[in-house]
Amino acid sequence: MLERISDKLAGIVRQLSGKAQITEKNIQDTVNEIKIALLEADVNLRVVRRFVNQTIEEARGEGVLKSVTPGQQFIKIIHDKMVSLLGDSRQTLQLKGPDTLSTILLMGLQGSGKTTTAAKLGLALKKEGRKPMLVAADLVRPAAVEQLRVLGESVNIEVYREDDSTPQTVVKNAIAYAKKNQFNTLIIDTAGRLHVDEKMMAEIREIRVLCAPSECLLVADAMSGQQAVEVAGEFDKTVGITGVILSKFDSDARGGAALSLKSVIGKPLKYIGTGEKVDDLEPFYPERIASRILGMGDVVTLVEKAQNTIDVHEAEKLQKKLQSATFTLEDYLEQFSRLKKMGSIQSLIEMIPGARGALSEDDIDPEGMKREEAIILSMTLDERRNHRIIGPSRRRRIAKGSGTPVFEVNRLLKKFETMRLTMKKATKNKKYQAKLMSQFGA
Repeated sequence: MLERISDKLAGIVRQLSGKAQITEKNIQDTVNEIKIALLEADVNLRVVRRFVNQTIEEARGEGVLKSVTPGQQFIKIIHDKMVSLLGDSRQTLQLKGPDTLSTILLMGLQGSGKTTTAAKLGLALKKEGRKPMLVAADLVRPAAVEQLRVLGESVNIEVYREDDSTPQTVVKNAIAYAKKNQFNTLIIDTAGRLHVDEKMMAEIREIRVLCAPSECLLVADAMSGQQAVEVAGEFDKTVGITGVILSKFDSDARGGAALSLKSVIGKPLKYIGTGEKVDDLEPFYPERIASRILGMGDVVTLVEKAQNTIDVHEAEKLQKKLQSATFTLEDYLEQFSRLKKMGSIQSLIEMIPGARGALSEDDIDPEGMKREEAIILSMTLDERRNHRIIGPSRRRRIAKGSGTPVFEVNRLLKKFETMRLTMKKATKNKKYQAKLMSQFGA
């Protein structure tokens, strides 16, 4: 995500980090590079000017020019200004207590991902201990109600829907049903249009009056850049919004919408959609995203993803296997599954400090991982548990079964043996662990 701007700004940060002296010319040149990077990322011009002026003003102070570590001080200023640009701090949903019904009204243009986001948000709130219900109030788009029903079933969340009704009636009856059946959170999926029009706005205004929502959230497509910012402004002026969810954030290479929204509209980004799966919705933390953009990683989110994916007892068992070199290809295959649950390889690399600049595209090879998975799946259970029995004839059979050349099978087995011995050494040697971590800038 945000690859284009991240690559440029991370490069600027790497150049600054080693400087023992910072001059006014360094500051001006660096800020000009940042300005170009932000404009190319489709960030609002007014926002760019404010960012540049504030950065220059603060960087010219004695805190940088006369600092013992001027490069690091300058980087901190850039980071802090980037955090401010994104919204300063995490803005949570303002919902009522668990014994009172809260309503979340979702709105946006057609194709922004409202219906999918409704299910994602429902699942996120369910994990937090709330009892959500989805409301199918999009009666314009064909199959929208059915799509929400299917998504609701996939996350085991009830969907309220009616045939031959109006959105207003659906919402009114959904509220009564929710209160009667002790739901504490309603997430209303409303109809969108291809563009902002008065009929759509009037309908949403009526629904808002009916449900008195705790949150009015605009779902906007991150890839639409400044159009998303303009749409947010229109919805806020006409209906009133309390925050934004940026969908398709994982596909956004530029970042114009994310970097402009808070400054232009004054409304916080609350969540970002990071993939197509129903659990691919993340709370928006400005500081964490700023660190990712500047190539500093995001260890906190990485650890959170790992904690949600890896069972503590399983992790302890895995560590013992690594220490005793009894880690097998079957265990290796299991890690592929866990890794997939955490997200794409590229997104995980972004969270490791220093890794984005240290690794090339050749080092990040999702297709290579798929081939390795196919090779292991073509092995028998005995072969997965003891790779040393895999001789030439077995290797040919495995290659044929996985649709890969024999040399790929050989490469995997060699890589696995090397990795197994390396991990055994790493789990037993504290100094070696420190050396490995230092290679990633930790």
